Amino acid sequence: MRDLKDFDISFIGLKDGMHQFEYEIDNEFFDFFNYDEFYHSKVEVVLSFLKKPTMFELSFKCNGWVDVDCDLTGEQFHQPIATTMNLIVKFGDEYNDENEELVIIPHADYKINVSQFIYEAIVLAVPIKRIHPGVGDGTLQSEVLDKLREIEIKDIEEEQQEINTDKDIDPRWDKLKNILIEKNKSNGTS
Repeated sequence: MRDLKDFDISFIGLKDGMHQFEYEIDNEFFDFFNYDEFYHSKVEVVLSFLKKPTMFELSFKCNGWVDVDCDLTGEQFHQPIATTMNLIVKFGDEYNDENEELVIIPHADYKINVSQFIYEAIVLAVPIKRIHPGVGDGTLQSEVLDKLREIEIKDIEEEQQEINTDKDIDPRWDKLKNILIEKNKSNGTS
């Protein structure tokens, strides 16, 4: 891919009806947008282009993966991409893409470039919080994850058990506990 002209669709020569276009997206594509959060990427995009006399209906299906860093551990992993995006293109006096589902292009245009729409669909398909799948299922071995586990907040019961097993309890405390238990029994609360 030398430039984004590969994403131009000349609709003047197309007959009314359904047309299909396929694109292979990799990191070179994202370089055109100066987007460097993906280390590697491989996404297949299938565009269904329905041409009608006064408008177009575009349906993008994106499937593949991108390599990103885990927000917790910093480990790189394959983030699956599976998304769809629908778009309506109509004709008007001037270009307008303020609505996310409707684009207006000038009457004089004879082609439309779909690269921006593909870019947005893929980038928005990546979750805001990126967590390596190995964090959830416990299979990831990472020094950062080990440190996080060390400082993890524990349940009060677990903490009490650790305290009780770590040191011997002074026998005077046992006598005080017995006094509280006897007092509760006499009040009828225990």
